[in-house]
Amino acid sequence: MTVHNKQPARPIRRPRCRPGGDRGSVTVEIALAVPLMLLLLFLLTTAVHLGRAAIDVNAAAAAAARAASLSRSAPAATSAARTAATANLAGQCAAVSVTVDTSAFHRGGAVTVTVACTVTTHGLTGISIPGSVTTQASSTSPIDVYRSISLGFANSQALSGARATTRGGDPT
Repeated sequence: MTVHNKQPARPIRRPRCRPGGDRGSVTVEIALAVPLMLLLLFLLTTAVHLGRAAIDVNAAAAAAARAASLSRSAPAATSAARTAATANLAGQCAAVSVTVDTSAFHRGGAVTVTVACTVTTHGLTGISIPGSVTTQASSTSPIDVYRSISLGFANSQALSGARATTRGGDPT
């Protein structure tokens, strides 16, 4: 058995509106919304530029590692990696740091390059805000197993020396 208590319906009271009571509310909303939209626009622009900088640093590290792996000696690999990284990031970074690990520079080994790029916040946002952001990336490139290592003489001398010794002659 269910007992229902019905209460008499009360009339709904509506707030009294004065004519012209909402005047100026749109102006206040716009005055608050425009600065927030501009702030959001600057944050979005900064995020896009920071993402682009990270992609550029990754690409520079990969190009530097590839250039280093194609070199014939460890000092030449270091030089080639630095040249490739700075060429790829020319004009984009306030400071570029390139670290080359040639400890495994031999046939079948690998070369690892780490590139760090410091970007000013002015370059990210377009407005003069002090500060900077550093993005860093590493890339490793294998050294071909079937390549020859530089022996310190020109290729034509290597071939002529190899022919002389294979014929049984003196290489001098």
